[in-house]
Amino acid sequence: MLFVHLIEWFFGGAFLANSVPHFVNGVSGRPFQSPFAKPPGQGLSSSTVNVLWGLFNLAVAYVLLVWLGQFNLHYWCQVATVFAGALLLSVMMARHFGRFHGGLL
Repeated sequence: MLFVHLIEWFFGGAFLANSVPHFVNGVSGRPFQSPFAKPPGQGLSSSTVNVLWGLFNLAVAYVLLVWLGQFNLHYWCQVATVFAGALLLSVMMARHFGRFHGGLL
């Protein structure tokens, strides 16, 4: 296992986690924050933009995990690294988006 694989798995998990809220809000027809809104990350983007952004994040996660990182679910170290990336970005997104949707306690 190379150090570069740990980085690929970590960011693969982060991109995988980031794909979920954008895709879910997009297919639900709801506007949601995205990097393309004004101001970026705070304003709302259309549901179509969020579906596309969510699928782009999913594609990047696939490339990082499968093509480059050769991710294998049978190795706990790999799963833990992906989980750590997903956990970190998920908590950061919850804190950031919670300000706009009443979820920040």
